[in-house]
Amino acid sequence: MKNRLLSGVAVLLVASASVFAAETAKVDLEGVKCAVADKDATADKSADYKEGKVFFCCNGCAGKFAKTPEKFATQANRQLVQTHQYEQKGCPISGGKINPETMIKVDGTKVAFCCKNCKAKVEGAEKKEASELVFGEKAFAKGFKKAEKKEG
Repeated sequence: MKNRLLSGVAVLLVASASVFAAETAKVDLEGVKCAVADKDATADKSADYKEGKVFFCCNGCAGKFAKTPEKFATQANRQLVQTHQYEQKGCPISGGKINPETMIKVDGTKVAFCCKNCKAKVEGAEKKEASELVFGEKAFAKGFKKAEKKEG
């Protein structure tokens, strides 16, 4: 009886790992940086975040993120968009309808705005400030939503 129970637990663990690996395999990490350090992210170092996964370069960065996720929220939010787990729903500055003609890259990620004024605000900012303006918690709530899973 004990052996059957242990076998059942082992099967569940393998199945869970396989499902996790399949979900992670769907995320393209080419060009994606760690949510903590400016190094390439890897699929085997990740954490759950906002109904998605954020990826890290090493266990050390994963540990730092686990202790203070709010400190790395801007980078983690950007990564959710880069990995197509989240998509743009509105202007991150105003929350208004986006105009595709205003599209620019912010910290390596394509983003559009409602108007030229919002675009100019971000373009005129330094890299770190621009990223905060677009991917900071308030802006992220206005401008992005969890991507819908595509059938097929």
